[in-house]
Amino acid sequence: MVSAPLVDAVLLAKASGIRVLLLDVDGVLTDGGLYFGAEGELFKRFNTLDGHGLKMLQRAGITPAVVTGRGSAALRARLAALGIVHARYDIDDKAPAAEEILAELGLGWGQAAVMGDDWPDLPMMLRAALGCAPSNAHPEVLSRADIVTRLGGGAGAVREVCDLLLQANGQYAALLVAYTGGGA
Repeated sequence: MVSAPLVDAVLLAKASGIRVLLLDVDGVLTDGGLYFGAEGELFKRFNTLDGHGLKMLQRAGITPAVVTGRGSAALRARLAALGIVHARYDIDDKAPAAEEILAELGLGWGQAAVMGDDWPDLPMMLRAALGCAPSNAHPEVLSRADIVTRLGGGAGAVREVCDLLLQANGQYAALLVAYTGGGA
């Protein structure tokens, strides 16, 4: 028998109508460290657990999207590898950019989850049906999040949210069975 991780029933209900996960990058998909050389930002470190979780969301019909204050070549390459096509880069005022993505998808804030780690993410998080933060987010963000992950940004925090959304939408067990063949 396949079972999903245990999650609070209230959070499951709140997450059940989510159709898009809007993500910040630095501090959410990465550990927040910036690696600069003489030619600008050279590297970003991403977690493969997060990447696989985002691919599973896509398989389940939930769209991952990105709204970020930066737009490095490394980030663009990672998003392309993950098949994430809805992204806004170099954004200071994130809520209007997120609204553009929602409009493209024909969705509203009531169908959106947002994961952020710092003050620029709060306008999106406070509008969304579900606000999420990695455990190492700024205290003001942590205090306003519906969900605070056990793991930090860049360390599997996004995967925790993906798993919750898959469970809430009844997709977790079926996707896992596809990998395990129904075995343990």
